[in-house]
Amino acid sequence: MSRIKEIREDKDLTQSEVAKILNVSQVAYSYYELGKRQLPIDLLIKLAKFYNTSTDYLLGLTDERKPYKKSVAEK
Repeated sequence: MSRIKEIREDKDLTQSEVAKILNVSQVAYSYYELGKRQLPIDLLIKLAKFYNTSTDYLLGLTDERKPYKKSVAEK
């Protein structure tokens, strides 16, 4: 199961609800979850902020759900 599907289901959200947040169709979002289409970086960042996690977590590069501390550049 993809991380974006796992975290969406953990938050009891539908694909349509998340698609609306990302301003994409439900079908396009389902393709992201299925790995049939790559999630654009801007949408990946938007999802990470929405779920309060890191892009690394959503990409499966870490199992740590907590977001990283803000960088100096973001402050």
